[in-house]
This record gives sequence, C-alpha cells and structure tokens, in this order.
Amino acid sequence: MGIERTLGDRKGRDFCELPKETITNSRSRRNRRRHKMPPVQILFETCKEVFASSGTGIVPPAQDIDKLQSVLDGIKPEDVDLRPDMPYFMANASHRRPKITYLHIYECEKFSMGIFCLPPSGVIPLHNHPGMTVFSKLLFGTMHIKSYDWVVDLPPQSPTIVKPSESQVPDLRLAKVKVDADFTAPCNPSILYPEDGGNMHVFTAVTACAFLDVLGPPYSDVDGRHCTYYTDYPFSNFSVEGLSIPEEDNNVYEWLQEKDQLEDLKVEGKMYSGPTIVEN
Repeated sequence: MGIERTLGDRKGRDFCELPKETITNSRSRRNRRRHKMPPVQILFETCKEVFASSGTGIVPPAQDIDKLQSVLDGIKPEDVDLRPDMPYFMANASHRRPKITYLHIYECEKFSMGIFCLPPSGVIPLHNHPGMTVFSKLLFGTMHIKSYDWVVDLPPQSPTIVKPSESQVPDLRLAKVKVDADFTAPCNPSILYPEDGGNMHVFTAVTACAFLDVLGPPYSDVDGRHCTYYTDYPFSNFSVEGLSIPEEDNNVYEWLQEKDQLEDLKVEGKMYSGPTIVEN
C-alpha cells in the first residue's frame, strides 16, 4: 500500500509538469474518443479503470463509484440491443417458475458485465456476493428487490446464530432487511458492497424486466467467492434466549439459512447481440 501511494504521488507530479496546453489537448482528445464510443464500450472502459486495483473485499474509491454509477445511469435498452418484445420476456403459461436468461457481455479476473432477462414472475433467488462490489441497472420494467446485510451491530452478548436441533442442517443467521420495495425503470442504479448495502438480495419480476449487472471482482470458486443461496424465515419463527429486539422492529430482522438445492431455478445463457466489446 505504501509503495503504491508513493508511485501514485510521483506520477501525479510528473503529469503536472507537462505544459497546460498538452494536458488540455490530451484530455480533449480522450473525451472526444469516448463520445464516439458505443455506451457499452464506455462502460467497459470505465470498469477497467474503476476495478484496476480490485480484489476480494476491496471497494473502489468513492469518486470511481460515482463515475461508474453515472455511466450506468445513461445506459438504455437499445444500447445493448434489448427490446421488451424479445422471447426472453414472454410470460409463462404454466404454473412453473419461468426461466431466466443471462446475456454474457464480458468477464475478466477484475470484473464481469452481463444482463439478466426476466419474464413476469421470474425470480433470482436470495443469494450473496462475497467480497464483491455490485452495480445493478434496471433497463426496463418493474422489479421487486429485497436485500439484507448480516447483523453485526447488536451488543456482543446478543446471539445472532441459531443451531437447529436436526443434525447436519445449516445454522440460521440473523440478517437485517435493507431494501424491500418495487423499482420501475428508469431509476438510479443500485450498489451493494462486500459488507453492507444489501450484499444478499432476491429479485422478483413484477413485469417483464431486464437489468445490467457489473460485478467487481466476479464470482470465482478458485478465489473463494462462491455464490451461496439462502432461505429466509421471519424473526418470530425462532425464540433465542438472550436476543431481544423491540417488537416494532421484528419485521426488520429475518433469519437466513444456506440452502443446497435450487430445483426451481433455471438460468439459460444466450448470446449477447449488442455492440461488441473491443479490448485495447
């Protein structure tokens, strides 16, 4: 960390020694090039900058988060060649949970970009994003988002884990609801962080909808960033000695339990048909 800071200071001094005209012209040329890029290419270039030093649990600086959020905010469905009348968004006539479609745009060890397409009533079950910063942009439609963070701010003597009486059954852990609401496009991109902001969430399509996901860094089993799914239970379902929550706050807290089987989740990968990412 100290070495990186020293190099950064030196580079900053070298840069400022250039003539002002050179600096201005360089920035102008770079800005002109960016304005000519397709929006998804601008998003890619911004992700390269924002996540250049990313790693598990590392959150980009605030100014970089604002920059990426601003770029995402300007992305429209037509920028990624999406239309609500595409087959991905057709309602399911059966009673089974509809299939989700994932359009892969780009992935490297630093970040990934992709689009989830959900028909009405489509659900992406409750899952986590360990050590990751995640940006989600609702492109069209209405979606219900419910998100949680683990409870870490209760007094030390307050138990936040319940061990079920059955053997070999995962523990239940106390979580706090961060968001539980409908969102309709256009709306601001959502951001979640490794430890807060709703690191665990579930998406439910109220209408056909699509959202663009940017993950930094992406999921990686090798690096220990596994996607874990959960079942949620009302706080009142379990009585825990030594744990006291005001009754009016009971609906703010829930118990989450890891689950192994996801028989009702069907995600199909399809080819992304929007503008091609050009790697420089």
